[in-house]
Parts: sequence; structure tokens; C-alpha cells
Amino acid sequence: MSAPSDIPQAPKVTEREARQVAEAAREQDWRKPSFAKELFLGRFRLDLIHPHPQPAPDDVRRGEAFLARMREFCETRVDGALIEREAKIPDEVINGLRELGALGMKIETKYGGLGLTQVYYNKALALAGSASPAIGALLSAHQSIGVPQPLKMFGTQEQKDTFLPRLARTDISAFLLTEPDVGSDPARLATTAVPDGDEYVLDGVKLWTTNGVVADLLVVMARVPESDGHKGGITAFVVEADSPGITVEHRNAFMGLRGIENGLTRFHGVRVPAANRIGPEGAGLKIALTTLNTGRLSLPAMCVGVGKWSLKIAREWSAVREQWGRPVARHEAVGAKISFIAATTFALEAVVDLSSQMADESRNDIRIEAALAKLYGSEMGWLISDELVQIRGGRGFETADSLAARGERAVPAEQMLRDMRINRIFEGSTEIMHLLIAREAVDAHLKVAGDIIDPDKALADKARAGANAAQFYARWLPKLVSGPGRVPNAYGEFRVPGHPDLSTHLRYVERSSRKLARSTFYAMSRWQGRMETKQGFLGRIVDIGAELFAMSAACVRAEHLRVNDDHGREAYQLADVFCRQSRLRVEELFGRLWSNTDDIDRRVVDGVLSGTYTWLEEGVIDPSGEGAWIADATPGPAEGDNVHRPIR
Repeated sequence: MSAPSDIPQAPKVTEREARQVAEAAREQDWRKPSFAKELFLGRFRLDLIHPHPQPAPDDVRRGEAFLARMREFCETRVDGALIEREAKIPDEVINGLRELGALGMKIETKYGGLGLTQVYYNKALALAGSASPAIGALLSAHQSIGVPQPLKMFGTQEQKDTFLPRLARTDISAFLLTEPDVGSDPARLATTAVPDGDEYVLDGVKLWTTNGVVADLLVVMARVPESDGHKGGITAFVVEADSPGITVEHRNAFMGLRGIENGLTRFHGVRVPAANRIGPEGAGLKIALTTLNTGRLSLPAMCVGVGKWSLKIAREWSAVREQWGRPVARHEAVGAKISFIAATTFALEAVVDLSSQMADESRNDIRIEAALAKLYGSEMGWLISDELVQIRGGRGFETADSLAARGERAVPAEQMLRDMRINRIFEGSTEIMHLLIAREAVDAHLKVAGDIIDPDKALADKARAGANAAQFYARWLPKLVSGPGRVPNAYGEFRVPGHPDLSTHLRYVERSSRKLARSTFYAMSRWQGRMETKQGFLGRIVDIGAELFAMSAACVRAEHLRVNDDHGREAYQLADVFCRQSRLRVEELFGRLWSNTDDIDRRVVDGVLSGTYTWLEEGVIDPSGEGAWIADATPGPAEGDNVHRPIR
């Protein structure tokens, strides 16, 4: 049979149905310990991250050798300003990355890759991204969320043997999930894959396909209709990008990351062998989310690179720019910004390196840690970028080309700000990350008490859940009253003569962890089934957890550097300053848990949507053009040219 011509648009689903799809795609079990999960439960398991895990000597040797080659390549063959001006990475640069082996950084050596650890893969991305953020995005999209990672985790041996050697050496990959009217709500996915013998026929439209314009191989998420012999559901496929029926209809342009090859891709009657299906039917969303568990670490890694560069520019510029008789760095208002950049960069690197090393060792479940790293890295990286522009003043707003044209150093601060803005949106927006992490953070509660607040559960189920919850909370709640954070000498190994006392910060983290767990329990008792609607509260809970995780990582990293005689005194100072800054943010967030404008904000939103405040919009001209808010994505044949541009 052939694919039907009347394929429907995105299916209409209720809010509950959408939640059920997302819930089904979650990893349901916790088979390994998780530092962050325990942190949200009020249990400060420092033993899970301290002493700081160490990479194997051979991994270090291979990783450092590749970083040296990557640095030389970026310094001699990458012109970031050219990529920004032309909004394109030159073909010779991409071919140079192929020759360098950069496409196979995370692919095992037996398939022709470099087999780098997550730690060194992230360091390489930070280095490449500092030369050109577009190159960092290209390499990250190819390996972190593109075809190699899902194949590594879920592919058959035949699929690995077929595709991984290509992906390691020559082929660029892309990940296609988002659609014009489907973002973080995959229950409405409209692209279909209709079984036809030993093939599937794909129809649909995918949006924001990073690398999609130049990709050779695609991982595509599509909905398989349920039928005889087919379970159906959202399913993952490896698709050859030059297959008949695939058209890249548009290359998107953005405020930042101007060199990325991101497009709109249409599938019309595209035949894909069943052998190219990754995992069983219906497992696609789980594969996507599991892939992102470690894939998300690439984004905060590049934020670390931004922090390092920002610190360098802030140091050099603020030492020579004088105001009122002294360098601007010596003025407290500017000095505070420099201190924030330095301390936060140290903490971000601590978070990324710790999470990455834990991912390499596979001793811990890092799904929450990786999500926190992405959330925290993108938010703090944006603030660092903004502060650098402010330190640079008018020159921060001026383009690098303009600066160079009038004889000054071409510092692309405004470009960095534009490039960094997307990090708070893609691979899970800040708002979505808040909800995702919050769901994982309350998982233990829902497992024992979820049936109590589920309106669809029978009374007998609720009674059993009540009994189980009573037992769980009888054991758990008393442990939240007191702990090592109240003991003056706790964490004494972090109290080193001649160094700032970091033990006081770890005791604060322990106390705050218990306070965080008590606050979560109180909120669940108060709002019960309405808890999931309290997104403002949940976001603050997650933000507190992110700060506590960052404080823990910073202290552990400082002690690791001290023990290894690697700038230990300076690391202790940076960790101390960061923790003091972080504690102020935590205290504010705790206060805003219960004193906020969430309720009246909702009333204002109701008024805005009903048109109550349209008078406030008067007196301006809307410069927006004509057109639909969301473009038509009806499946069918392409009507325009194919702008697919494979690089040879």
C-alpha cells in the first residue's frame, strides 16, 4: 500500500493526554544513585561527588592531544568574523574538521572515531565554540543529538556497522523532532511513518533542523499509525538526507549563530527501510529524551567557553580603560561584575566537568545533573554575556567590524550576546527545563502518593497509596529536621589553613537541601493535584536546587585542585566568592516561594487575553509584516526549490 494523501494535521490532544505521552517517555526507574535527586529529597550525599571523580590517564593523554590539534586548527584555519559576516561556515573549514576527526569525537575508535570521553568532548566544543559558535553548534548537533548518540545507545549492531563509520569520518547528521506547530509537546506530532511491507513511508514537515541544510543523515521522529502487527506511536528512524521526496525548503536566519545550517525540511512519500528504525515502534520519544540526558551537557560546555573568554576580555579592557583617574575595574560597580564573571565561570566549569566525569564513569544517574547543567549554564552564561557588554559600555554595543574600521580591537561582545540568547531556548527552554527537572525531583513523592491526587484512581487505589505514603513519610520527614549542616565541624576537610573556609558553604547546602525538601512536601500537601499548575513555584524550587548543585560542585572542584596542587588557593577563593553570591540568590528564591505575584499575574494574563488592556497598546505602530502566526505545515509535495547543500 502507499501512503494516504489525506494525512491529518497535528492531532488534537487534551492537556492530560499530552502529559501522559510525556510521562510514558520518561525513564521510570532509578537504577543508579543520583546526587541531584537526593539533594531535592533533602539528603546531601556529598560522598557521591567527593572526592572528585578522575579520568583515566589514557583518556587524558588522548584528550589533551586532540585539544592541541583542535586549538591549532581553530587558530590557523577558522575565521570567526568571516563566518559571522557571510552567515556560513566555509566548506573548506568543514572539510578540515572532517580531516581532524572532529565529526567522530564521541564515536568509538572501532568505528573510526576518536573515542573521546564526555569530559574532553565538552572541552573540545568549548574550544571550537570560542573560535566560532556556529562551529560549536554544528559539531554538537551532529554528535550530541544527531544520529551517532541514539545509535550508540539504542541501535542494532548492523546499524552501528553501517552508519557510524560514515558519521565518524564524512557524514554530517541532524536531529528532526520539532514541527511548525509542535515544540515541547510531542503528543501532537504530525509527521507520519506509514508501514508498507518492509518499508515505512514518511510524510510531514520539520522545523529548526540544525545541520538539516547540509546533513547527509537524519534521525527523524515520526508517528506510526497503530494497525495489525504494528504497535504504532512516535518512532525514530535513520533517514538518508538525499532520499527522494525530501526537500529542504528554507534555510532559516537568526539573530545569532548566523553560520548554522538550520532549515525547514519536508517529507513527501519518503521511503525508509524498516531496518533503519531505531528501537521498537513507539520508543522514539524515549530515545530522544534519553539521548538528551548527556547530550544536554554540550550546551553548558560552550557556555563555559563564553565565560572564560568574557573573563579575559573583562580583565584586559577594564585594566586599561580609565574613568575618573583610575581603571574602571577599580570602581566597585564594575568590579562587582568582574567578580561575578570570574566566580560564575569557575562554578560553571565545575558543574560541567563534574557532570561529564560522572557520565563517563556511569556510576550515577545524571539525568537531573545534566538538565541542571543545561538550565544553569544557559541562564548564567547569558548573564555573563550581558555583564561583559555592560563593562565594555558603548563599545560592547558596537560590532567588531565597526570597532576595527575605526582602529580599535575587534571585540565581538555584541555578537556573543546574540549568539548566547538561543541557549535559553533550544534543547529545552528554561521554562520546559523547570518542569522537566521538577517532575524528576518529585518522582519519589509521586511514586508513593501519586494515586492519592490522581482523580482517575479508584478509592481502593487511593487507600493503598495512603498507607504506603504514611510509611514513607514517617521515615522521611523526621530526617528533614536536623543534619550535619547544624554541626559546626562537619565537612572539616574543606577547612584548610590559609584558605577560605568552604565547609561553612557545604553546611549551608545541607541545611538548604532539607529546607528545600520540606518546602516541596508542604506545597504538595497544600496544592495536591494542582501542584503541576504552580509553574512559578516549581521553577523556583528547581532554581534553588541548581544553585545548591553549583555550590557543591564548586567546593568539590576547589578541593580537587588544591589536593593536586593546581591553583588550589585561587580555586578556594573563587569557590568562596561564588558560594557567597549564590547564597544570596538562594535566600531570595526561598523568600519568593511564598511571597510572590503568581496569583495576580494570572489575573492580569486573563485580562490581557480577553482584551481588557488593549488601550495600553495604543500609540505605536506595529512593524510586523503580514502572514500567519504559524505557517501551514500540511503534508504534500514541495512547491519550491530544494536548498539542501551537502558538503563534499
